[in-house]
Amino acid sequence: MANQGDKVLTAEEEQALLRPIDEHVSAIQAKIDELRRDGTDRVVKLQGDIDATKRDRILTKEERTQAIAGYKGELEAAKAIEASHKAEVASLVSEAEGYLKEHYAKEYLEPVRESCARERVLAKERYQANLKSLEDEHRTNLSGLTDRAEVKDENYVYKNRRFDAKVVFEKEMQQIKDREHAAFSYEYHLIDLLRMSKFTFAQRQAQKWENYKYTFDRRQFLLKNGLYIVILLVFIFLCAITPVVKGTQLLTYQNVLNILQQASPRMFLALGVAGLILLTGTDLSIGRMMGMGMTAATIIMHQGVNTGSVFGHVFDFTGMPLVGRIVLALVVCVALCTLFTSIAGFFTARFKMHPFISTMANMLIIFGLVTYATKGVSFGSIDPAIPSMVIPKVNGFPTIILWAVAAILIVWFIWNKTTFGKNLYAVGGNPEAAAVSGISVFKVTLMAFVMAGILYGFGDWLECMRMVGSGSAAYGQGWDMDAIAACVVGGVSFTGGIGKISGVTVGVLIFTALTYSLTILGIDTNLQFVFSGVIILTAVTLDCLKYVQKK
Repeated sequence: MANQGDKVLTAEEEQALLRPIDEHVSAIQAKIDELRRDGTDRVVKLQGDIDATKRDRILTKEERTQAIAGYKGELEAAKAIEASHKAEVASLVSEAEGYLKEHYAKEYLEPVRESCARERVLAKERYQANLKSLEDEHRTNLSGLTDRAEVKDENYVYKNRRFDAKVVFEKEMQQIKDREHAAFSYEYHLIDLLRMSKFTFAQRQAQKWENYKYTFDRRQFLLKNGLYIVILLVFIFLCAITPVVKGTQLLTYQNVLNILQQASPRMFLALGVAGLILLTGTDLSIGRMMGMGMTAATIIMHQGVNTGSVFGHVFDFTGMPLVGRIVLALVVCVALCTLFTSIAGFFTARFKMHPFISTMANMLIIFGLVTYATKGVSFGSIDPAIPSMVIPKVNGFPTIILWAVAAILIVWFIWNKTTFGKNLYAVGGNPEAAAVSGISVFKVTLMAFVMAGILYGFGDWLECMRMVGSGSAAYGQGWDMDAIAACVVGGVSFTGGIGKISGVTVGVLIFTALTYSLTILGIDTNLQFVFSGVIILTAVTLDCLKYVQKK
């Protein structure tokens, strides 16, 4: 065979290289098809007939039973033939695959790839020559012009001609890429026929990797993952400088557990607000609900008589069993948060009020009520036995992490496997189309707020036990921004209908890890807000770019 490295193959030459391979494998395939005709093919057909008969409502029960019994008899005979030919078919498949492995890449795929590589070089050379020609022509045309309007028109024409040349070049490069991909895929088309789509693990992975390379787009990749790459580099930098600055390692097992432990209550808040962002909404009252829930839970689970009062009344729950106080604290946290989110949800769904307004009103009302009722005091610590009952550490492992994992799994199931979850995406993507298709936009919106309230309540309750109390009206300030930012960084789009639970999870972990790292380094809390702001701005900018490009 001639050296193809410096030659571009024509379509006829490509076919000539492929023909002997195709003919050899096709001959083996014909033998396999003959063996499968009365066996495997017959089995597949009869199974389809049985399924169709089971769904056929025209037949009576007796007719259906009789027909299925007849098919099953034929099916047993076909399976016997299939079993008798199984070894021979496997031998022929192995022979064909061995031939492909020995000849396909060497005699066809590699020459095609070399040809495509040469075509790319020639295409780039033509493109550069075209650009040079256009530039020379443009300069010549400009040298003879004096009128500003004519110069402007010439510049406009030149710009368009450069754009046209780029479009032609990109089209040519895509055609070359398509040829190379088609050459790779044809081998697996032959294997697909041989194996009846039952690829081995290695064959599936090879196809996935090739398809990933074929569909890879650098711009799309950077738009989707650029922020994660930058944050990862920042985190690596922090891990590198922490031993130098503080004399301690950042990436240790205990620090990872601390990050996950801190992230667990925040995960509930982010999962709650993610459903609202999915509906193009938000929730500014998360932080104040955290303060309200922490205060309520601390009062109920307080160690001894409360040191503070609510509307002048001092509560004492010490007469209740610990388990009763734990359950009551959870119920009160969930009830209070759900009450206020339901109010905001009602105004949003019923009066088309923007969630920014309804939740901002909630934020002011909650903070005002809790501060006025408690005089803004902190209620101290809860009974120290309670955290060890609900979120104990098992061999140093904080089980509060398992609560967060359970929440992630449950919300993932709701979003992806229930009618409500599908309606959530539909309403978020296009509420008018969703309403026309019979989805109650009011009900979906209200239920999203209710679900958010339930998750907030659980998050408040767990945070109270993680911190062993310390509930006050001021607790949770800024948590709303952290939860929203985690969702945005995780890919939940403010344009609506776009987002994944995995993204929310990653977003929460990213923010918690960065905050923890900056705290260990001794970075001022106020400067940490600057970091958060930059991350949010970058994430939303990338989200907007993706939306504009899609439009």
